[in-house]
Amino acid sequence: MLLLSPLIQKYNIPGPRYTSYPTVPFWDQTGIESADWESCVIRAFKESNALEGISLYIHLPYCESLCTFCACHKRISKTHDVEDPYIATVLKEWDLYCERLPEKPRIREIHLGGGTPTFFSSENLRKLIDGILAKSEKMADFSLSFEAHPNHTSEEQIRTLYELGARRNSFGIQDYDPVVQKAINRVQSFEQVANVHNISRQMGYTSISHDLIFGLPFQTADSIRKTIENTVALHPDRIAYYSYAHVPWVKGVMQRGFNEQDLPRDIEKRYFYELGKDLLFKNGYVEIGMDHFALPTDSLYQALENKTLHRNFMGYTAGKTQLMIGLGMSSISDAWYAFAQNEKNLKAYQQRVERGELPIMRGHLLTAEDLTIRQHILNLMCRLETDMAQGLDAATQSAIRERLTEMEKDGLLCYQGSQLKVTEKGRMFLRNICMAFDLRLIRNTPATRIFSMTI
Repeated sequence: MLLLSPLIQKYNIPGPRYTSYPTVPFWDQTGIESADWESCVIRAFKESNALEGISLYIHLPYCESLCTFCACHKRISKTHDVEDPYIATVLKEWDLYCERLPEKPRIREIHLGGGTPTFFSSENLRKLIDGILAKSEKMADFSLSFEAHPNHTSEEQIRTLYELGARRNSFGIQDYDPVVQKAINRVQSFEQVANVHNISRQMGYTSISHDLIFGLPFQTADSIRKTIENTVALHPDRIAYYSYAHVPWVKGVMQRGFNEQDLPRDIEKRYFYELGKDLLFKNGYVEIGMDHFALPTDSLYQALENKTLHRNFMGYTAGKTQLMIGLGMSSISDAWYAFAQNEKNLKAYQQRVERGELPIMRGHLLTAEDLTIRQHILNLMCRLETDMAQGLDAATQSAIRERLTEMEKDGLLCYQGSQLKVTEKGRMFLRNICMAFDLRLIRNTPATRIFSMTI
């Protein structure tokens, strides 16, 4: 810990998490024309549908209460009469895409995110998935997964989604300490988590994930240790151990459920990560890229070993598809050659779908340079290495190496010819290493803070 402290102070700066490149703040301000977006969707579809299929991310934004740590786009509602019209709009949006595709889509993966997907009734979850699959074909390795709030997930919902093909789910735990839970307005007991976890396991789910966060208000070394101990006692297949992204300048009062001084800072925060990581290692978990851990029996670990690990707006995934279509308000789609985000406003999203329009409110058409840099950043995030000679001219390589000089001196990376490799010591600074490749960030340094801290 003491040896790493100067490095943490040195490299703890605002930086992207690189679920895309270019990152959203650096998408072209002029956006993307509908015709260009549709052209990229069809191109990516033609290149990939037959062999690898496509992925769907469906944003289900409703929650019954507001968690003050959350920076996602959501809608708070105590009533459930919002379910039917929202599901109907999502299915109409899917119809709009299907009308534009040259043949029946073959779906490899569907992920339900939120919000709280299990806010929706079993009947509406079934209506949603049945409606999607009615106009598509499932791949042999089809995967359905969903995020869930332990307090708002029933055995019936878990069974319904299992019957629809779900074999992976992810429970948002965050922390088990009651003081921390109260501060972030996410109060749930270990018994509640164990109940939905055990129901899932007994039902046949083969990959159960628990999401934890370090850097939350009032966390201590003891509370982190207890949270990890409770988590590994249930033996989830995957664990996401995220750094809390404190971005109140983006989300305003939604991240103001506590005072700034209640948050652990810099070295203390990084110590919490190292403490949690050490405990996970001791219990048989393997680090996957950044912030993720998995048992060697899980498909995420196997993807790492097979070098098929991929990262997109959903985070790390065990399989890449050229086309990921996002459905629902605020969803982001990835057609490899372009990105597009749906309307964030629920009413605007529903109105545009009703008019027969793809509800895109902004996007980005990737340049040839973007595509090259995107691949290098993906290589680093997923494989911890990249060949700098691929697609980069000598001057660009030289400039990137210069920006990485201090990190090389600090032992965070090394070279074997043109091959850059991230060292074990450098893993915690992966975002910083990627920033040296981020030409759009370098050319357009933001005047105000737009990213969370890298540590």
